[in-house]
Amino acid sequence: MAELNTGGKQQPRVDLTAMVDLAFLLITFFMLTTSINKPNAMDVAMPDKNEEDPEDRLEVADTRTLTLLLGSNNKIEWYHGDYSNPIEGPEIVDYGKEGIRPILMKKMEQVRQQTGKDLIIVLRPSEKSTHRNLVDILDEMNIIKAPIYMIGTISDPEIEVLKRDNLYND
Repeated sequence: MAELNTGGKQQPRVDLTAMVDLAFLLITFFMLTTSINKPNAMDVAMPDKNEEDPEDRLEVADTRTLTLLLGSNNKIEWYHGDYSNPIEGPEIVDYGKEGIRPILMKKMEQVRQQTGKDLIIVLRPSEKSTHRNLVDILDEMNIIKAPIYMIGTISDPEIEVLKRDNLYND
């Protein structure tokens, strides 16, 4: 760093140019050598939109389906089988290891023993459930290693069930 001597007393000064250069070199080095986290994404297999073709429809026994209705207040209402004539349920549970997880694991094992096939879990989020609720239930599917699950559209009678049980509130 250049200085102009004007005479008189000289005050000692420290030249910081080299330290600033070194700091910028280190910042540049660490920026270029660190790895940037890539967002994790879940693969989702989407069906074709050809609903008119009867060959594309898959008939599934009611004994193999478990439906989860995602309601408000971070609650899930589930039933096993067909909505109009459920084998078991509907029941209201919470998310997590004390709520829906033991039910899912128990039902997966029961269906596998009874039918020799895997349980099909249908996730039906309502308008009153949050995005977080859907992410949490998808995490549960990964935790329990559910082989077959899908996100479906909730029907009007199912919305009425949620309203009846106070799970369709703001």
